[in-house]
Amino acid sequence: MTTKGTRRHFKPEFKKDAVALVSEQGYSISKAAEAVGTTANNLRRWIKELKQEEDGVRLDVGERAELERLRCENKQLRMEKEIPKKGQRLLCERNEIKYSFIEKQQGSFPVRVLCRVMQVSKTGYYDWCCRGNSSIDAQTWQLCHRLKALFAESRQSLGSRRLMKLLRKEGFEVGRYRVRKLMKKLGLAVKRKKRFTLTTDSKHHLPVAENLLNREFSPSAKNQVWTTDITYIWTSQGWLYLAVVIDLYSRRIIGWHLDRKMETALVTRALMMAVNLRSPPKGLLHHSDRGSQYASHTYQTLLSQHGMVCSMSRKGNCWDNAPTERFFSSLKREWVTGNLYPTREDAVADVRAYIAYYNSRRIHTTLGDLAPIEFEKCA
Repeated sequence: MTTKGTRRHFKPEFKKDAVALVSEQGYSISKAAEAVGTTANNLRRWIKELKQEEDGVRLDVGERAELERLRCENKQLRMEKEIPKKGQRLLCERNEIKYSFIEKQQGSFPVRVLCRVMQVSKTGYYDWCCRGNSSIDAQTWQLCHRLKALFAESRQSLGSRRLMKLLRKEGFEVGRYRVRKLMKKLGLAVKRKKRFTLTTDSKHHLPVAENLLNREFSPSAKNQVWTTDITYIWTSQGWLYLAVVIDLYSRRIIGWHLDRKMETALVTRALMMAVNLRSPPKGLLHHSDRGSQYASHTYQTLLSQHGMVCSMSRKGNCWDNAPTERFFSSLKREWVTGNLYPTREDAVADVRAYIAYYNSRRIHTTLGDLAPIEFEKCA
């Protein structure tokens, strides 16, 4: 979130996605601006700028996807041309010489590009990195392979600290310095993170609840406190809205739903998934923001039917629901960043995969370096 008085900078991709709400999905400028967290004046200016940039040519979804593909391809070709000509002369040499060249150049170019130009596999190169110039013991060999596997499983999102903890859980006696050194040698670089804006509609006249949770984020057992919220994910077919329900005790995602519309049905379906999974006792504290979906009569009736006590964040205070905000941040920074989903179905499948990974594999410092499901089993 941005504090008052701080000037925000929006990337071109974000501006185009915001304009697409108006041009492709029929949103009014005011509604679209509210959804993406900017002002109507900003959005009007972006629409005008984009129109001037395209010289009046409007691209449909398929054409925009093809344009994006061609831009990426052009960028790739330019990068390959920049690789020193010496590398071209090594194409007929044995792989070990090519690997040595890649190792020297990996600080300037991505390993995947270097491997493609040199016509070798990334797996072969990484295996060569593990071996070095002399034989190594079996444990170090296995350590390298597990390090690569865990890093790939996280989609290049885990840093040396979390990787060290995961490796230690598997029995490797390894420190953070060694993990960092191996990551550098293997070319394992964490992908760049970027900021994301969360969305909600709290400008309504519906009744709201007090902040009963009051940032007490450490319940003593499951099914005592659930938190919930909504965020959005962009696809080539338009926006998708994601609602989740989290058991605060274990940080486990126990309910979720994706929909192209941010309406009450989005949050009720996520809640009912959680109810069907958990069958919670009466008196459970349910915490959300003040969004109109959560304040609606339909949703409040559902809470009452299941004996839940409603708690809501203070107006404009995202930290009152920090654990849910943190999950959305992890989802987008670790999983969604860099993905342009061709269809909404692709996005749904990918979010489902992340939730499965998050619940069963992703460790949390607040849980003693355990994953949510593992933490519940140990309780």
